[in-house]
Amino acid sequence: MKLTLPKPFTFEAGKRAVLLLHGFTGNSSDVRMLGRFLEKQGYTSHAPHYKGHGVPPEELVVTGPDDWWQDVLNGYQHLKDLGYNEIAVAGLSLGGVFSLKLAETTPVKGVITMCAPMYLKSEETMYNGVVEYAREFKKFEGKSEDIIEKEMEEFKKTPMNTLKALQKLMADVRANVDMIYAPTFVVQARNDEMINPNSANIIYEEIESTMKEIKWYEESGHVITLDKEKQQLHEDVYQFLEQLDWTV
Repeated sequence: MKLTLPKPFTFEAGKRAVLLLHGFTGNSSDVRMLGRFLEKQGYTSHAPHYKGHGVPPEELVVTGPDDWWQDVLNGYQHLKDLGYNEIAVAGLSLGGVFSLKLAETTPVKGVITMCAPMYLKSEETMYNGVVEYAREFKKFEGKSEDIIEKEMEEFKKTPMNTLKALQKLMADVRANVDMIYAPTFVVQARNDEMINPNSANIIYEEIESTMKEIKWYEESGHVITLDKEKQQLHEDVYQFLEQLDWTV
């Protein structure tokens, strides 16, 4: 059986565009259903992949936030190159952090953060998450337990400088949240097992946007775009986008 890895996508519909950003160790499939929903509502969307994501984990640990941020900028430019001049940005987890960074540095119509962390996790917790991701990816590849164990031993020898850089990125974005003036919708899952849910309150309280809202989803976990309340989330994202001051 041929292994099919997820790919970046662009769904072109109307003249309003949304940049969709996935999380750390995630990929475009995290935001694909949201992209398809928005397409039906007449919105164009583009979801890039960060370097080292959606590919074997050995490629992840030799990349870092600077690479991924460049991929975000390239994704934004991709929409500009296609002729879209008005772009909103929506991101899950790390994608939410990048959404805030983009809003701080680039003209965006609006920002949607979904379960975006503002608290730094310990390096050990983050490391364990990467190891778990690597193991699951190898299972997905259909490798035997013996081969997985051998490859994991090697994988654990790789220095993970990525994690310190990731902590610095989050600290920098949090320090500059009050520089964001674009309309913002803060989405947070109540049962978020990956981040401190109070991150949502920090974003909501500290951004300077005059148009901002926050919503808690009582039955969802961290990957809220794929969880029980995804249909409601889709509708809420659409309603937020419809309120923005588009000229097209």
